[in-house]
Amino acid sequence: MKIYTKTGDKGTTSLVYGTRVAKNDAVVEAYGTCDEANSLIGFAVGHMNTEFFDEKEALLEVFHEIQTTLFHVGAELATPKGKEVKWKLAEEDVFKLEQWIDLYDAEVPPLSNFILPGGHPAGAALHVARTVVRRAERSTLSIGEDVSPNVLAYLNRLSDFLFVAARLVNQRLGRKEKGLHEKQ
Repeated sequence: MKIYTKTGDKGTTSLVYGTRVAKNDAVVEAYGTCDEANSLIGFAVGHMNTEFFDEKEALLEVFHEIQTTLFHVGAELATPKGKEVKWKLAEEDVFKLEQWIDLYDAEVPPLSNFILPGGHPAGAALHVARTVVRRAERSTLSIGEDVSPNVLAYLNRLSDFLFVAARLVNQRLGRKEKGLHEKQ
């Protein structure tokens, strides 16, 4: 099987079950932005060297689960109305994010002011992923009322998780956070 199909050469793509839509359709924008965020999370994980994070590190397992679930978000968004969703998000998926947020937020110092995104390349990439997830959330809203409330809640919570995760990774990798008015 070849990687290219040539079926999208005229600006359309297939949703789940083969429905064709324009590549600039709101649904494609939403699940494409989820894919972009997923790639950025993978990029961040790639920067977490084994000196600080071994392969059995719990946080890396959490990122793997999040990437898998984010793929499921995209699949749910790409499933046309009235068709069976193969990987439907549940409230439990949102609850897991909340548990991880609480767990990892307890490990970082409390915030006393706004912080600037940055730090270690892994932490900085997580900050970028967070902003892309926010964009995915906005794109998903433009689809309309047919979007699962669990998808919207998951994207909302995922951006919060990525903020906490960026702080955690920066702390674990010895990079101090910079506040808005601190000098470099």
